[in-house]
Amino acid sequence: MKKQPLLILAGPTASGKTSLSLQLARRLNGEIISADSMQVYRGMDIGTAKITPEEMDGIPHHLIDIIEPDEEWNVMSFCRLAAEKIDEIAARGRLPMVVGGTGFYIHALAYGAEFEEERESESRKKLEGWTQEALFSYLQKVDPKSAQVIHPHNRKRVIRALEYFEQTGKQISELNARLQAKPSPYQLCYLVLDVERQRLYEQIDARVDEMMEKGLVQEVMRLREAGCHKEMVSMKGLGYKEILAYLEGEVSLEEAVYILKRDTRHFAKRQLTWMRRERDAIFLAKEPQNTLVDRACHWIDSMV
Repeated sequence: MKKQPLLILAGPTASGKTSLSLQLARRLNGEIISADSMQVYRGMDIGTAKITPEEMDGIPHHLIDIIEPDEEWNVMSFCRLAAEKIDEIAARGRLPMVVGGTGFYIHALAYGAEFEEERESESRKKLEGWTQEALFSYLQKVDPKSAQVIHPHNRKRVIRALEYFEQTGKQISELNARLQAKPSPYQLCYLVLDVERQRLYEQIDARVDEMMEKGLVQEVMRLREAGCHKEMVSMKGLGYKEILAYLEGEVSLEEAVYILKRDTRHFAKRQLTWMRRERDAIFLAKEPQNTLVDRACHWIDSMV
């Protein structure tokens, strides 16, 4: 049976994915499925650089504004709903396009990762009581390969890797290596938008300045007044935790903006590191956007 074609357009934050995805969708009769772990939340618009209905220009977008900030969202939720949307879009005779920068989500969808139902194990209960420093030190000891790719402050992923080790006696990096060798259930055209680092950093700084001008502080203030707090997963996202720290008197506004720019640059670097490990990724070099569209369409035409 012929596999369902699936176009993936990934890339670091502020690399220009939105504009390119719209051009591709028009040329390829596509609909866009967001692979952004923050744009699912309603009311979190400025800090997530969420596309507006006007910017969509009639191109259908999915998995945007579908849950409240206090609701749970994870890779399992994304894969389940994204797979449903892929089938629906294909049934309409259109091309499903997954666009975003959350590499873990994209990989899990593209290669059919399987998940067990989340249960709070005794190991996880124990690990939750540890400091982040102790957790990461333990990970470095028992699974150094995972420690090289998981950010030291990504508490959720560090605990998941340690919980897997304690329950199975095996390294989650070995599991991930086996999963990466699995063939995709889709006929993939996996494009990654690459941007020269200094130019990308300038675009990130400009985006943060634009967010501040559009009212990021006021957006976070509204969320805080609605009951959102720093322990919520949604409020740990870039742009929200920094401004929340300012509103709670922990840093000045100038410091908050500096930290946001710095951490966004670090995040973009990690995004590219992740995407460079993807075996089917085709990196689009720095070229005029019309050239990128033509190149991407050529790849799609050769696969469908």
